[in-house]
Amino acid sequence: MIPMISIQNLSVEFGAKVLFAGINYVINKKDKIALVGKNGAGKSTMLKIIAGLQSPTSGSVSIPNDIIIGYLPQQMTVTDTRSLIEEAKSVFSFMDDYQHEIDRINIQLAERDDYETPEYQKLIDRLTHLTDFITLHGGNNYEADVEKTLIGLGFTRNDFNRHTSEFSGGWRMRIELAKILLKRPDVLLLDEPTNHLDIESIQWLENFLITKAQAVLLVSHDKAFIDNVTNRTIEISCGKIYDYQVNYSKFIELRKERVAQQMRAYENQQKMIHETEDFIERFRYKPTKAVQVQSRIKQLEKIERIEVDEVDNSCINLKFPPAPRSGDYPIIADEVAKHYGEHQVFSNVTFTIKRGEKVAFVGKNGEGKSTLVKCIMGEIPFDGNLKIGHNVKIGYFAQNQAQLLDQEITVFDTIDRVAVGDIRTKIRDILGAFMFGGDAIDKKVKVLSGGEKTRLAMIKLLLEPVNLLILDEPTNHLDIRTKDILKQSIIDFTGTVIVVSHDREFLDGIVSKVYEFGGGKVKEHLCGIYEYLEMKRIDSLRELERSTDNKGSNAQTPKPLIATETSTEKASASKLSYMEQKERDKMLRKAQKQIADKETEIQNLEIELAEIEKVLSAGGDIDQSIFQKYSDVQKQLETAMSYWELACQEYEELKNK
Repeated sequence: MIPMISIQNLSVEFGAKVLFAGINYVINKKDKIALVGKNGAGKSTMLKIIAGLQSPTSGSVSIPNDIIIGYLPQQMTVTDTRSLIEEAKSVFSFMDDYQHEIDRINIQLAERDDYETPEYQKLIDRLTHLTDFITLHGGNNYEADVEKTLIGLGFTRNDFNRHTSEFSGGWRMRIELAKILLKRPDVLLLDEPTNHLDIESIQWLENFLITKAQAVLLVSHDKAFIDNVTNRTIEISCGKIYDYQVNYSKFIELRKERVAQQMRAYENQQKMIHETEDFIERFRYKPTKAVQVQSRIKQLEKIERIEVDEVDNSCINLKFPPAPRSGDYPIIADEVAKHYGEHQVFSNVTFTIKRGEKVAFVGKNGEGKSTLVKCIMGEIPFDGNLKIGHNVKIGYFAQNQAQLLDQEITVFDTIDRVAVGDIRTKIRDILGAFMFGGDAIDKKVKVLSGGEKTRLAMIKLLLEPVNLLILDEPTNHLDIRTKDILKQSIIDFTGTVIVVSHDREFLDGIVSKVYEFGGGKVKEHLCGIYEYLEMKRIDSLRELERSTDNKGSNAQTPKPLIATETSTEKASASKLSYMEQKERDKMLRKAQKQIADKETEIQNLEIELAEIEKVLSAGGDIDQSIFQKYSDVQKQLETAMSYWELACQEYEELKNK
């Protein structure tokens, strides 16, 4: 299979720092790739280089001219000159140009009679390409595709004629995402696409990427999202890449095995280096050993030192400080309502949250989740009754929490001022766990990025003695490891928790009750987040069944449709001529042979790799060339696995024709 994009010997350096060097890999059609690595490893840089927005220090990215790339960065500039629907439709401005070109080509073809010339064939090819492209994008019926995409990303029909300047930053990011998806690019490059999406929109995007997108390369800290979407994981570590033909969860397991192998090889090499250095030191000044000493010195100089990939195994156990016991019911809401002018956000909201409960507020953006939190905090007026229980001390993390920090003090002082007891001896470890290492702790808050300020505000909240935590989108700027630390801290917290979040993986295991916001109402579900999502899926199907049943009692209506479909399928199948069937069978046999050949090759390489590992683990005087051989065999195995998967995909495609 010809790759869509080929990355060859790619290297990037910033001053004296090498971000990555000599990287090679390909992106094939239907690849759904998660690009992972610690912060600063170069993930966003890699996307920018492939998108053509940044040049590498050396190497190249080969992209065929007819390949269309869609790139969604974390931050982007947007224009405000049109309505939402006009902005989305602007993607199809090429349609008129293409249609005019088709008309011109048809006129030329009608006037020419040089049917056998290359020029005539070029016109035919161009006409075919333009026609296929317009058909792929829905022809003149692209408006339906535009509406479907906008609604899938959470917009309503009432939003269509609103000016784009009326939307918040998160919603404007969705507009750009909609435009990119509507272009139907051959390759999608997505940098943290879920940051501004609610749970329902994330699920819609997942389904789109799985069923309709071609090749995808994405960076995300949402474990559930990348697990559901991707079938391949590329890790950037120590300036190199490791390519796994598996999703993220399986990659984590395989990575542990790889690092263990690296550690064994590293320890064997270190033993050999130590023995060589010891020999040189002992016989350096003995004339009779001069030749051997010089030989060993040259041997050491030529050694390619084995690096063990960076793995942060530190386990920071953040525990909230003890807080006074609150009353039995920290929050009681009775007929609470909120409106802005004629717009009713929600009404008749009645619920009770008991001491120690951990609950989630979920629903589409704009349905009132953050608004109700502000009502609880007393930040905005509302109708109805909202009672805060006896002795309740609230720790509140707002989406704008970073702006409330003292900008003139350092990172360290920000945390030092709230830390108490033994926790004060672990401030540097805690800051390190939230990616404030080295000199970063001495920076003033005002020079930090938005994401860094958010993380600092989260640490500060974690150390304050409270018994009711209210967290509004706490994970937006946290990486997977930091989210895991925060999640465990909340699980261990003995107080009451309200979390507004779109991150299913984060909420799973924390909450036992879900409050669903939608249609001006708040509905209580006594279950965890995944049970709620499954319930919503079932409810949707039931609603679909009910709507189908309510269309009328004419039971005969569906029957002709089913019969017609079946007969059409049979007619289509019968169109395969004998020769076509024979050719298909031949290609199937060829694909099966390719699969079998690659399986044999993989088996042989795995045996060879195991033999080398035996030699390495045995210790003793090891020939330096074996380390290079070990690396070469690993690369051969990775390549063979890639070709095996491609052969399997081709076989499945042929079989389903």
